[in-house]
Amino acid sequence: MNKNDLIGAVAESSGLSKSDAASAVEGVFDSISKSLSNGDEVRLVGFGTFSVAKRKASTGRNPRTGEPMTIKASNQPKFKAGKGLKDAVN
Repeated sequence: MNKNDLIGAVAESSGLSKSDAASAVEGVFDSISKSLSNGDEVRLVGFGTFSVAKRKASTGRNPRTGEPMTIKASNQPKFKAGKGLKDAVN
């Protein structure tokens, strides 16, 4: 399922028009992104938790030349599925 499929499914299940469903889906994505960029956690009970994981700087190798290179520290988005989602999948 891609983003357009998700918008269509939301429109169908909620009775909204596709443009209203697109606005709702975009709003959810924007809200989650803003919260994560502020360092907050987004907890959706029964679905899962979005959080930010901090990765330390490390040394890697350039695959072409084999030379060592420094990989900068970064923040990575992380998702942990909740019990309701796990039960729905299994």
